[in-house]
Amino acid sequence: MASTIETDVLIAGGGPFGLMLANELGSRNIRCLLVDPKPSTAFNPQANATQARTMEHFRRMGFANEIRAQGLPPHHPTDIAYLTRFSGTELARLRLPTAAAAPQAIKAMSGSWSAAELPHRVSQKFVEVSLRKHAEKFASNEIRYGWKLESFCDSSSSVNPNSLVQTSVSKPIQAVIERATESAQNPALQSEKIQVNAQYLIGADGARSLIRHQLGIAWGGATGFKRNFMGGKMLAVYLKAPQFYELNQNDRAWMYVAVNPELRAFIMSVDGENEFAFHVQMSDDAATEALTAEDAKRLFALAYGQAIDIEILSMATWLAGHALVAESFQKGHVFLGGDAVHLFTPTGGLGYNTAVEDAVNLGWKLAAVINGQAQPQLLDSYELERKPLAIRNTSYARQFADSIGLFDADPALEAATTEGDHARSVAADYLNGHVRREFNIPGVTFGGRYKQSPIIVSDGTHAPEDAANTYTPSACPGGRPPHAWMADGSSLFDSFNFEWTLLVLGEASANFSVFCEVAAKYQLDLKVVRHSSNELAQLYEATLILIRPDQMVAWRGNNGAQAEVILKQASGA
Repeated sequence: MASTIETDVLIAGGGPFGLMLANELGSRNIRCLLVDPKPSTAFNPQANATQARTMEHFRRMGFANEIRAQGLPPHHPTDIAYLTRFSGTELARLRLPTAAAAPQAIKAMSGSWSAAELPHRVSQKFVEVSLRKHAEKFASNEIRYGWKLESFCDSSSSVNPNSLVQTSVSKPIQAVIERATESAQNPALQSEKIQVNAQYLIGADGARSLIRHQLGIAWGGATGFKRNFMGGKMLAVYLKAPQFYELNQNDRAWMYVAVNPELRAFIMSVDGENEFAFHVQMSDDAATEALTAEDAKRLFALAYGQAIDIEILSMATWLAGHALVAESFQKGHVFLGGDAVHLFTPTGGLGYNTAVEDAVNLGWKLAAVINGQAQPQLLDSYELERKPLAIRNTSYARQFADSIGLFDADPALEAATTEGDHARSVAADYLNGHVRREFNIPGVTFGGRYKQSPIIVSDGTHAPEDAANTYTPSACPGGRPPHAWMADGSSLFDSFNFEWTLLVLGEASANFSVFCEVAAKYQLDLKVVRHSSNELAQLYEATLILIRPDQMVAWRGNNGAQAEVILKQASGA
């Protein structure tokens, strides 16, 4: 090999987890090399829903508005509609704000939807472009698409923990990356390889993760769920359908779900004009692999309700019915995240959003350890915090899949008879309930908590009960800080520091100077943010609140007497 790259973190995989982690590390000036065998970011739409908490993290990074401007046109409806066919009889609908209306709509919301951002309907292919663009802005980052991880060795895992003499290895990861671009005209180009030495390796390499397999980490959880819908083989088709809206008399929606005795399918608008992501449940797993473009066109016509012209951009099969979480998220100096450690049935749109929060959690911890601000043991908290959330979220996704997938379409559903009227009425009642269970999920979005984390400083209180469709704001340590809008129209979250924040609330003059002294001692970037509002103090039920870099409550109280103990525990110093 002609060259060697020295870096702090090697990320294998350029999906949402890998790219978000590169942004988190780049923001902290940590040297990072990201490789991905694809020639560029995703071509296919893949995930299509960015949850509100993910949008809050994009806001923290400074590009939420850029993300919200992508995908559907500003005034295109973001509704979810259930119909007998895409152009058939509507059975149920959840109406939601457009991208243009969302920033103002959220300011009028409270309770479960007290937030800085609303969800956004945008295909992952667009999100990845933005994440890559911002990751490439950092001088400490090197982003290489068209390159793959060929092999790796972690020398830290070969050190005997019982030995009295421990050898410190500054770059325990030795890896080889290889150019993945094929070129028949230039065979030498195909075999180009580079040695990479790094402190940490991140497995962001998806469901078939080479890294997870080499580490011998098995899946836990369950898979193979069979349902009428969202269970077993699915056919995914990325297509253009210029006549989709023109020949459809129903109100526009972002997502259409076809429910009838003949087939079950759904389609999402990719660009609000003529590009769509179409998915149909297949009953015969083996035959699905042999489907042709003509088969896909026939299935689309059945789902739409009539034959219309379509152009197929790509098609593939995928398997629904997963609720899997890896047995471990870490081994030695290797960490895993995203699809490499959790596989979802996509109901609720939780997979990509869980992956983004993996990156947010891991990013600040890696930076703190690499910069010498925290002990390496801080990194053990990544799995301790994120694995229970992955189990929680895959469980919720499974519940949503059962709710829609086990629903039987009455044989009379499309009949122009009294029996048909009754069947449609029954279906409408059920589906109007289901669409709210799956798509109005502030509890899932905001209610994730790091209950047993060793770096959360408990105050002895208990958070509200976890529930998918309701969220009760609480500053109980281990969860998302309660949100509020300020008098100047800004979000409370906008006043937080990118690293550590100490909120000082209410009119009482709590002693907080010792926090500043301790933060300086341990080289922690701590910003004191004062808000005199007694309403905020009542909301947080404390006058001093320590907020982590990932915008989670690390501690709350009313005096700073134990500041050193609190900061050392919360930061891993």
